Amino acid sequence: MTNVVACIDGSSTTPAVCDYAAWASLRLGAPLNFLHVLDKAEYPITTNLTGNIGLGSREALLKELTELDEKRGKIALEHGHLMLDSAKSRAKEFGITDPICRQRHGDLVDTLIEMENDIRLLVMGKQGAVGDSIGGHVGNNLERVVRTMHRPILVTPQSYNVPSSVMIAFDGSPTTRKCIEMVAGSPLFNGLPCHIVMVSNDNKDVSEHLNWAKSTLAAAGFTVITSVVTGDVKHALCNYRDQNHIGMVVMGAYGHSKIRQFLVGSTTTKMILHTTNVPLLLLR
Repeated sequence: MTNVVACIDGSSTTPAVCDYAAWASLRLGAPLNFLHVLDKAEYPITTNLTGNIGLGSREALLKELTELDEKRGKIALEHGHLMLDSAKSRAKEFGITDPICRQRHGDLVDTLIEMENDIRLLVMGKQGAVGDSIGGHVGNNLERVVRTMHRPILVTPQSYNVPSSVMIAFDGSPTTRKCIEMVAGSPLFNGLPCHIVMVSNDNKDVSEHLNWAKSTLAAAGFTVITSVVTGDVKHALCNYRDQNHIGMVVMGAYGHSKIRQFLVGSTTTKMILHTTNVPLLLLR
């Protein structure tokens, strides 16, 4: 697990993906890789149209359609090269000396699974290029990646802002305790104030959980702010995030507590990713 890998696709989030990936690469001291995957479903390597041509159709039409598909694929490859070159230039302006660019033809999830052992942090936009035209939702690729991968995933908004603080959604469960330990052991958030926020309408065991989390992060050198908020989980956490100008939110993916309602695929997560300008780090 050595590389920061940024998935770029030409969507409106691509510049922010590049910038957050560069920011993370510098803080982690990890190489930065830009990845562009040309979807094999949309751009097949070879196209067989014989089954789509009716009896009596001219052979010239079949040839023309095949040539058009080939040309479309070549244009997409060239466009991908240009995106990667632009991302590389952007990263160099950020201070990255030697970003690596990779272009693959296939399925994004399959490609990432092949690379998983070398990924320290994966950076993706909340939507893909298709999502730009559809509207607010969690992109299909993002949902599939989060359900499949076992690496930290940083989900970016459409614009980049240097994170000045971090908020951890915490409930004392093993999943969120692991989040605390991962943040404590990572240089990604060094020097940033860390807010530990619990949503609870019952004070039972809250102090014990918060004290453990605070002491764990304080021992790692963090300035820690702990808070207990009440009400609906979504609104309580989002209100705290907005009122305290949080720069990044950290959550456990696929936990088994009430924070589970934030998981990708849920209505709540889609709402959060659609309405916020704050990046979300999902930890497994």
